[in-house]
Amino acid sequence: MKNLFDETKLGGVTLRNRAWRSATWLGLAGRNGEITNGIIRTYAELAKGGAAMLVTGLTSIVEDDATIGGEAKFYDDSFVAEHRRLTDAVHDEGAKIIMQTAMVDGLVDELATDEVEGVVRQFGEAAARAERAGYDGVQIHAAHFFYLSKFISPLFNHRTDRFGGSSEKRARILVEILAAMRERTRPGFVVAIKINSDDCQPGGLAQDDFLVAGKMLSTAGIDAIEVSANYTSRPNIRAGVNECSFLPAAAALAAIVKTPVVLVGGVRSLETANAVLAKTAIQYIALSRPLIREPNLINRWQSGDIRPSACVSCNACYRTSAHACLFTVSH
Repeated sequence: MKNLFDETKLGGVTLRNRAWRSATWLGLAGRNGEITNGIIRTYAELAKGGAAMLVTGLTSIVEDDATIGGEAKFYDDSFVAEHRRLTDAVHDEGAKIIMQTAMVDGLVDELATDEVEGVVRQFGEAAARAERAGYDGVQIHAAHFFYLSKFISPLFNHRTDRFGGSSEKRARILVEILAAMRERTRPGFVVAIKINSDDCQPGGLAQDDFLVAGKMLSTAGIDAIEVSANYTSRPNIRAGVNECSFLPAAAALAAIVKTPVVLVGGVRSLETANAVLAKTAIQYIALSRPLIREPNLINRWQSGDIRPSACVSCNACYRTSAHACLFTVSH
């Protein structure tokens, strides 16, 4: 029976447990998107705290992208050395790290077919660059109404070429990005994806579309699928009461694919995490706000102190300059 502290193999890496730190915007990058000492300290602390796989916050792979403020950039080789400092710091603490590769925004319907193919190439080149920077893999960001999430959504994609017109065609860009990344990286380099299971808007991507995309990606050989949706960071989550916002969609996908599925969204207790792993085919549990409150949470649970996360889901951390918890935690 699976539990959170199982050692597992994903792609070419060994993970010390099934706990992921889900991608979280920090707003700590430099003026031009550089990795800062603050970013390195944050991820080193998370790695020391016990999570096996850290996913970086959104990292933009194109120079002229829109900005959300303070996100890292990674559009050419000038960023490689500073990212190597980050990956070395995480590896020194025994964790693995993958970069969340993303475009913040961009045209969907207006791009010519060859321009869409250019976007695919940019993601492939970013994966190769990430490998040179020491990352264990990459995560394609196709959630939360960032660019690729819009591309696979019928709300935004009204194309009539091979990249639009049906669930399968809208998801084709993700499969082609996966192929481009595989072509440019070594065997064993992890390629994962974070994807919306629901746009949470009328006429948007719904679970049927999501399952089509998930099956396509699984068939194409994606290493892991993290299941999210547009309504993230729900407030007032309590252990044993209203955990696991996206469990139905994640469990539905895990039941029909062989690819490891990662559950994110509202897990607050070890009891719930282990119940999900035991009762479904889901393989990994991802946490964000609980690790903002307690970076050492996974170590705490493993040491035998299995009190639920101290996070009260107030979302005040998102109103601070560096996504810091406003509460003091005693360890």
